[in-house]
Amino acid sequence: MHLLPVRFDHPDAVKLNDLVQAEYTERYGDGDVTPLDATMFDPPRGIYLLAYDDAGRPVATGGWRAREAADGYADGDAEIKRMFVVREARGRGLARRILARLEESAREAGRARVVLETGTMQPEAIGLYESSGYLLLDEAEKFGAYRDSPSSRCFFKALKAAQPL
Repeated sequence: MHLLPVRFDHPDAVKLNDLVQAEYTERYGDGDVTPLDATMFDPPRGIYLLAYDDAGRPVATGGWRAREAADGYADGDAEIKRMFVVREARGRGLARRILARLEESAREAGRARVVLETGTMQPEAIGLYESSGYLLLDEAEKFGAYRDSPSSRCFFKALKAAQPL
């Protein structure tokens, strides 16, 4: 797998975003309505990654964007968005590798914690996040567009400061 930082509006990112939206529709009846634009993932306030297989096909994505205190977020948050692996590439650890790289990038950018939202119809995502050290926020601490949805699950993970070289 080759991980490359790209803009959220890169043609391959758009292609995989369309696939993840279709999967959300399949699982939940509609796509993710969270407002996103390409500039939200521009460094140093974010990053968007695409994973390519050895044949050069885009097979996975994930990004983070800086968030500050509002709508349930805290100053210094890095919100994970659009974690997705195409069906034929699942089970190979791609999501875990992308998540680790996103955490590393957020830490390097000085973010204090990583937050993310997923849903009850994505048990494999919940398993990934819990096994990666993410903790479930209580109902009063939920954030984002789905904070009032009963199927929404919001997670966080504190980031340790990067060690000086």
